Amino acid sequence: MPAREDTFDRRYFHLQEPDYTKPIYQIPDYYAQRLKNKITFLYGVPHLESVYLELERIMKVYYAHKTPLMKEFEAQFKPEDRFTEKDIILITYGDLIKTPNQKPLKTLTQLLETYLKGVINFIHILPFFPSSSDRGFAVMDFEEVDPHLGTWDDILELKKDFKLMFDGVFNHVSSKSRWFQEFLNQNPEYINFFTVFSTKQQLSEDQLRLIVRPRTTPILTEFCTLNGKRLVWTTFSQDQIDLNYHNPRVLLKMIEILLTYVRRGADIVRLDAVTYLWEELGTSCVHLEQTHTIIKLFRDILDAVAPHVALITETNVPHKDNIRYFGNGRDEAQMVYNFALPPLVLFSFQNENARKLTEWAATLKNPSDQATFFNFLDSHDGVGVMAVQGILTPEEIEMMALRVVEHGGFISYRANPDGSQSPYELNITWFSAINNEDADEPMEIQIKRYIASRAIALVLMGVPGIYLHGFLGSKNDADLVLEERQTRSINRKTLRKKELLQSLENPETTTYHVTRRLVRLIEIRSRQRAFHPNSPQKILNISDDLFVVLRYTQDQNEMILTLTNVTSKRVKVKMNLLEWGILGNYHWHDLIGRKSYETENHILELTLQPYDVLWLKARNGRLRIIE
Repeated sequence: MPAREDTFDRRYFHLQEPDYTKPIYQIPDYYAQRLKNKITFLYGVPHLESVYLELERIMKVYYAHKTPLMKEFEAQFKPEDRFTEKDIILITYGDLIKTPNQKPLKTLTQLLETYLKGVINFIHILPFFPSSSDRGFAVMDFEEVDPHLGTWDDILELKKDFKLMFDGVFNHVSSKSRWFQEFLNQNPEYINFFTVFSTKQQLSEDQLRLIVRPRTTPILTEFCTLNGKRLVWTTFSQDQIDLNYHNPRVLLKMIEILLTYVRRGADIVRLDAVTYLWEELGTSCVHLEQTHTIIKLFRDILDAVAPHVALITETNVPHKDNIRYFGNGRDEAQMVYNFALPPLVLFSFQNENARKLTEWAATLKNPSDQATFFNFLDSHDGVGVMAVQGILTPEEIEMMALRVVEHGGFISYRANPDGSQSPYELNITWFSAINNEDADEPMEIQIKRYIASRAIALVLMGVPGIYLHGFLGSKNDADLVLEERQTRSINRKTLRKKELLQSLENPETTTYHVTRRLVRLIEIRSRQRAFHPNSPQKILNISDDLFVVLRYTQDQNEMILTLTNVTSKRVKVKMNLLEWGILGNYHWHDLIGRKSYETENHILELTLQPYDVLWLKARNGRLRIIE
């Protein structure tokens, strides 16, 4: 399939030497005032001038290196068309695929160009920086590519054919990083880069109980510095040291890094674990107004000097808190991870009942025409369950987790304020979560069930994302869990390119069938304007056996009715379309199965086999949908 047309020349990010004989960029008054207001809120009036002047300098330096091609593109850029029905994001580590005597990033580029060019157009490369642990998320140097993976030139090569998402791991740094080593040496420039206590008595038990934790490890880790022992704030692990954003120099440094990523080709910057960015004793230390203000500050900076670049927030928290990171839909993140979707889809297939998924999906609204959801099912971590608190009962979450264990997976826990523990994340591949490998059933049924689950993320309003192992239909890797002593390793197996290519070409493998069916669904999706993120949707509660979504264009010139059977049984449907606001008798054509269906007196009758997926496009006559 030929590459899709793209209005943006991939050479845009090649930088030029600034010409200081020409007028220097001036921040528009509108953005200047917004930036000053946020700096004042974070640091107070006494720090406003010094912080703003340095921020202004950083933004001018970035702008001075922009090419005329980049400026021309941005002048024509429309925020409402930032994402379209053609966008699919592939999530991968830089070294998930290896071949002898070649850097992994080159191997990844070759594989993607051969098999997915023109199908996938966005690549999210998980942290590719030098790191000491947590599979890249304990960053030692934010501005370099891990030499074991490749170089910035390899990133540039990927950029020729794909848009890119970079990780902004702005919450913490590695304990092996130069910044933290300078702190241990008590360099005055870095003493306040981290949240530090001399004794544990500086935190009361009441203050500690208020802090929301994503892990069961201690919140404070003791280190020996040149001036004695210090307790340092470590939200995620002893090797991941939280940055102290009370210090404006930390914020300014991270803004420089943000714009460095833009200069290096990032189209989206993923704000990892941004929930925990600002720490304030006496609070829960999550979702603080200061955190939201910093994200909005990042947004203002990008809107002013790099409007084509989007922010996505990664916040594995209850759904109502998660969607707050949209702000008003125009002033914070342009995209938010739809964390409730994976556990709800999994719950639906486990129980062969879509009611909870249907009820939740009916509440989803696009916050604006400039922001949307990131619809994913699996990731490098697993299936987070925090987002379905209040949607599923604790008993339902517990049962879902136990079924994952029955399928060979694991449960990761977090510490609660009362000292108890509760499930935080389910560690398992998506194929193994959806299917019991020991079940006595044909492989075709397992593949159909798997594809049906993935189709749900493709039809909902938003931009779909697929983890590489999910794209391949990979199964649990228990051996790697034992080897690395890390339950998340179950979904992080490194693949040998030669063996992977054999699987992709061998009709006897699950990978062969899964990838081909997913590619076909994506190709169909990318040609339908009704799947644009800004196209409206209606969730139709027709039957607990089905998940049904109606998508249609704003002008109502295109309408697609999607039905997914989440059960192992044959389901008959008799729909009165008038009840759902669909006026007129239409000829319906299934884009997937290529069958046709007629309506008579507004009645549509269908039969879905186990795990069938139908995408019915209305044809003939003027569409009319009652909102």
